[in-house]
Amino acid sequence: MTSLEELSAGVYAWIQPDGENGVSNAGVVVDDDGLTVIDTLMVRSQWEPFAAAVAELDLVVRRVLLTHAHIDHVGGTQAFRNAMVLGSPATSDLLDQPMPIDAYKTFFAPFAEEFDDLAELGTRPVSHIVDGPAQLTPRIELLPASGHTPGDVMALVADADLLFAGDLCSFGVTPLAFQGDPAIWADVLDAVADLADVIVPGHGPIGSAGEVRELQAYLRHCVEGTIPPGPWDAWAERAERDPINIEKAAMLRAGDDGMPPTMLKAIGLSP
Repeated sequence: MTSLEELSAGVYAWIQPDGENGVSNAGVVVDDDGLTVIDTLMVRSQWEPFAAAVAELDLVVRRVLLTHAHIDHVGGTQAFRNAMVLGSPATSDLLDQPMPIDAYKTFFAPFAEEFDDLAELGTRPVSHIVDGPAQLTPRIELLPASGHTPGDVMALVADADLLFAGDLCSFGVTPLAFQGDPAIWADVLDAVADLADVIVPGHGPIGSAGEVRELQAYLRHCVEGTIPPGPWDAWAERAERDPINIEKAAMLRAGDDGMPPTMLKAIGLSP
């Protein structure tokens, strides 16, 4: 059973096993005025246990930081109704759009039965925009980036030498670049690798600079168009995601920032 793991004094991670499609991580940081929750998972079966564990800390949730807008990270915002919701402009824009429930049911098929509940409940909008680096609390520094999406935000807890990287990092799980830029993403990871000794990824187990460098190498191979054997051979979801990532990189080289046809097929919008 998943539980809050205290990684350093007052810094917790919620690491869901496997970390595959629709199964993401979250975090909690304690400050003097209360809690900051970092991402909120996807459907009720995920976020209810997480919210219950956060409640057991017996402190007020002041802030919810969304590292990006993908539904597997924002679906549980309603569990923290009295907290401010922080996110990038891109995250705010996407959360203001109607949820593509049919696409979610197709792409996250193991959770399909839960999306009608999510559609009825909805997600909270962003209340506070993160449009540049900012010291959110005495412990948390917000670091906007791009690569996985145009609106990624990381949370650095410097006194714990720990980074919540969101989906800029996926360890042991193949990343997904359908809304990103694999070349830019790979370059951004140069900075990410040096930010902290402990890195909580958006998917997969906790890692460090070594895992970041493996992810960076994989993304650069996607840009090149071929992926040789390597540590990524043990990653989950290679068969589904390699074609999407390679196609997206090729489209960007041709000046096309659209949705890869392989991704459209994966969400049921093309045959």
